[in-house]
Amino acid sequence: MAATISLSVKPFRLLTRKEGAYYCRLTAAKFEGQCPVHPVEMPSGEKLWDVRDLDAWIDGLKVRFNDDDIIARLK
Repeated sequence: MAATISLSVKPFRLLTRKEGAYYCRLTAAKFEGQCPVHPVEMPSGEKLWDVRDLDAWIDGLKVRFNDDDIIARLK
């Protein structure tokens, strides 16, 4: 007998420093040294990193080439 379970998991949008480092697959020290994303300061004073900002930073790290770039590099 098989059962199917349907789960809806809502991930956190704001992450602690440790969670942000883990999300980016970096150690906490490397996260602090390499990640230029500024945290959001909550009314309580807690600093949290927005997943959307981290995603934008990571997307910006990707090297994208178009055909003209490739041809220029071959010359």
